[in-house]
Amino acid sequence: MDKTAIRPAPNLFTEERCTSLLRELGEDSRRFRFDVAPNPCVGAAVLSADRVIARGFHEAWGEDHAEIRALAAAKESGVPASRWDALLITLEPCSTRGKTPPCVEAILASGIPRVIVGEVDPDPRHRGQGLTALRDAGLQVVLLEGAAPLRKVAPHFLAWTSDDRLRRPRPWTIAKWAQTRTGQLAPPPGVGGGRWISGPESQREVQVVRGRVDAIVTGVGTVLRDDPRLTVRPPGDPSRRPLRVILDSGLRTPPTSAVLRPPALGEGGGEVHLLCVGGNDEGRHRALVEAGAFVHELHAATDDGVSLRDAHTWMWERGLRRISLEAGPRLLTHHLQSGFVDQVRIYTGNVNGGEGVSMAEWMTKLEFRERLDRESGPDAVLEAFLG
Repeated sequence: MDKTAIRPAPNLFTEERCTSLLRELGEDSRRFRFDVAPNPCVGAAVLSADRVIARGFHEAWGEDHAEIRALAAAKESGVPASRWDALLITLEPCSTRGKTPPCVEAILASGIPRVIVGEVDPDPRHRGQGLTALRDAGLQVVLLEGAAPLRKVAPHFLAWTSDDRLRRPRPWTIAKWAQTRTGQLAPPPGVGGGRWISGPESQREVQVVRGRVDAIVTGVGTVLRDDPRLTVRPPGDPSRRPLRVILDSGLRTPPTSAVLRPPALGEGGGEVHLLCVGGNDEGRHRALVEAGAFVHELHAATDDGVSLRDAHTWMWERGLRRISLEAGPRLLTHHLQSGFVDQVRIYTGNVNGGEGVSMAEWMTKLEFRERLDRESGPDAVLEAFLG
């Protein structure tokens, strides 16, 4: 470990102790893995003399990173900044602006003299730049590579930054659906108004997720069946206003659809974009544009529907990085068959039977990684990354 100090380093800044703390922070950060993906799980801690005075974690995609939360907690600790001796971070701090400002800037502004890091950012676009920026500013930077290995802490981030993913980029796709006990996505007649399978607790969770994505994606079949608004409502953050993207090859979306009406007071809804194939009726095209939709012609796939690859490329090129796929069994199956689902959140409601195609066969086929089974009110919830 580098012994060069800006302020005399406390004796307890041993490599063994710092490695142990980084390992602990990495393990603790994993509880947020489904909320931050595709970002990595990251933990940070501020040390003063012989004790940890603050900890912080990256808890939700698009929100403050671990370093920012740890530094904020240190300010509340009562220990003056002049006595902060080191910042431990499981992963190299970011040096570029994304959803949040660069963490390197906040670290430099804090006046902390040394930073101890457990892993270099594997993304070739950023690798090592944060460490270099801190060293160039005069901070003591120590790398304890392997103390909080990404292969254990955040393997999903390694997949996100892999060469294959970087060559053919597409948004991180979270497939969310509610199903009955037999796997149907529509309840039996007379149950939940013909629409609702999950309970109110789960419905509130979905609103939170919607406020943490760049877009909500569905198919025209869902629009015709459920007439959804696809908005963000409390307890989600209505100010986030994700785009609403509808795959509608034949422009069958009615101009009077709820998704094309202005969001109600307290709701957040972004622009509505319809992705279709060429050659549609000009009158329908014009009516949808007049109703407020943006219509985009893409290539057709072999089944005469919109090419999923083109649709995801279109979303990526518009800066969409994390999307929620809320669709019926046909579009869900198409995404799963194409390998375009990275993460699932599946609500199984306290409902027997149902209508339509069952997702039960897919439940036996999918390779779930980092699987988490939990409850939300009366519903069983499965969260996982897909292999």
